[in-house]
Amino acid sequence: MSAITDDSDKDTAAQTVQSGGDSVSKSKRPVRITFEDVTAASFRVKDGIVRTVCERSQLSGITGMELYFKKEFMQYTGSFKERGARNTLKQLSKTQTETGVIAASAGNHALALAYHGKQLGVSVTVVMPKLAPIMKVTACRDYEANVILFGEHIGESKDYATKLGEEKGLTYINGYDDPAVLAGQGTIGLEVIDQVPDVDAVVVPVGGGGLLAGIALAVKTLKPDVTVIGVESENCPGFSAAWKVGHPVKVPSMPTLADGMKFECVAWLLQFLCLIPYMQD
Repeated sequence: MSAITDDSDKDTAAQTVQSGGDSVSKSKRPVRITFEDVTAASFRVKDGIVRTVCERSQLSGITGMELYFKKEFMQYTGSFKERGARNTLKQLSKTQTETGVIAASAGNHALALAYHGKQLGVSVTVVMPKLAPIMKVTACRDYEANVILFGEHIGESKDYATKLGEEKGLTYINGYDDPAVLAGQGTIGLEVIDQVPDVDAVVVPVGGGGLLAGIALAVKTLKPDVTVIGVESENCPGFSAAWKVGHPVKVPSMPTLADGMKFECVAWLLQFLCLIPYMQD
């Protein structure tokens, strides 16, 4: 577990890049989004995203503290991934929109792209591992996405999707390592501050790291004294490993019930322009 509390190094040069591609992952060039990117994303996606409630939990009495849950499962496809997907799709060029997009995902990112692609008139191809949940595969097809089952794990699916996208001229949209996706996820942080103005700490699950980076940027910009805590599975310690050595590294992952947080390597976007200014153990 890592707590994001330090607010130093804010003069680090910020760079906003055009999304809708996997250039960040390929070049391994660190990118920093800005608070303005997050606020712009909030305006951009509000016509198709649910502003989910953040309600006091019954566990508050048991734990002796005030707990609030941000209920992102109330999004149409059941996850926060819709925010980043819609923000990215709405920034595509006319040519990219007409040609279509492609992504690799075992479920939630694929669902988000498929659903919002249909809403926005963008052709979506998703490459999913052979063992992807059948309900999510079926749902993507119901949203008229072109679903390709390939690979024993998400890494093989991504390699195939990248190659196919290059061959067909499709724009690859990474589920957690894309500036527009990250900015979209950061809109959750804006809502949390508005819904719980006296918040002391925000706890965020960590998989690829895009959700944590986006929320941390939003929350720490508005309220520097708030602690943002990232929590990862002990069996998939990609973020902890990156923090120890100072850059993202691949780590072996073990089976976990939190399958949505199972990543071999955190995002290159997190090399450490989005998070390091706020980090401490």
